[in-house]
Amino acid sequence: MTTIGIVHPGEMGSAVGAAARAGGARVIWASAGRGPATRKRADADGLEDVDTLARLARESEIILSVCPPANAPDVAREVAGTRFGGTFVDGNAIAPATTRTVGEIVAAGGARFVDGGIIGPPPRKAGDTRLYLSGSGAAAVAGCFKGTTLEAVVLDGPIGAASAIKMAYAAWTKGSQALLLAIRALAVHEGVDAALVAEWARSQPDATARSERAASANIKKAWRFVGEMDEIAATFAAAGLPDGFHEAAGEIYRRLAGWKDTTTPPSMAEVAKTLAP
Repeated sequence: MTTIGIVHPGEMGSAVGAAARAGGARVIWASAGRGPATRKRADADGLEDVDTLARLARESEIILSVCPPANAPDVAREVAGTRFGGTFVDGNAIAPATTRTVGEIVAAGGARFVDGGIIGPPPRKAGDTRLYLSGSGAAAVAGCFKGTTLEAVVLDGPIGAASAIKMAYAAWTKGSQALLLAIRALAVHEGVDAALVAEWARSQPDATARSERAASANIKKAWRFVGEMDEIAATFAAAGLPDGFHEAAGEIYRRLAGWKDTTTPPSMAEVAKTLAP
C-alpha cells in the first residue's frame, strides 16, 4: 500500500486525498497548526492524522502539495527541511518558472519532483477533474489514482508542462469570469446594465448567465484567485506575451476578496460597487 501525504487538505486537497484512498492508498495529513475546518474535511474524507509534518514526511512515499499559489514555495521549503526522500508532487496553480523553482527546492532536500496541475472542481464525481503530471516519476503517481474520481494524465513533457496546461486553461476560465464581472460593473456604473443584458439576450445568449454564475459561484473564492492570476501573468510574460490582462484580472479578484466564503453571494449591484466604489 502506497502512503500519500497531503499538504494541506483544503477543499481540493482533501477531495484528492479521498480519491487516492479509493485507489487503495493510505492517505495521511498533519494537523499541527491547522484549523477545525481542515480537520473536519480531513476526517470526513477518511484521511489519517499523523500530527506533524516531520512524521508525515517520514511515513510518506509521495507528498502532494495542494495550497494557495503564493504558499507553494514555502510548503516546498518546509518539506525539504524534513529531508523527505520520496516523491514530491506540486499540484498548485503556479507558473512553469515557479514550478521549476519549487522543484529545485525539494530536490535539494533529497526528493524526486513531479509537476502537477489540477483542472476541474474537487474530484467528487468521475469525469469532472484531471490531474496533469509531468517529469520523471509521473507515471507512478498517476497509478495511485487509476479507477478513481480523479483522472491522472501523464504529459510527454518536462517539468513545467503540467503547470503550463493549468495556466493556459485557467487563463481563460477564471480570466474570462473576471472580465465579465468588470463589464457588468462598468454597465452598472454607466446606468446601462439592463440595456446590456437585453442586447446580450439577442446577440450573446450565454453571456448574462455566465456573468451571474461568476458572481454567485466564484466571488467567495476570489481571494484564492488573486495569486493564480499573478502566476498566469508571469507565465504570459515569460513567453513574451502581454501580461496586463491577467494582472488586471488579479486586481479584480483582489477587490472582491472581502466576499471570502460568503454564504450569500452579492448582487451584481454590490459587485459593481465593490469594484468601482
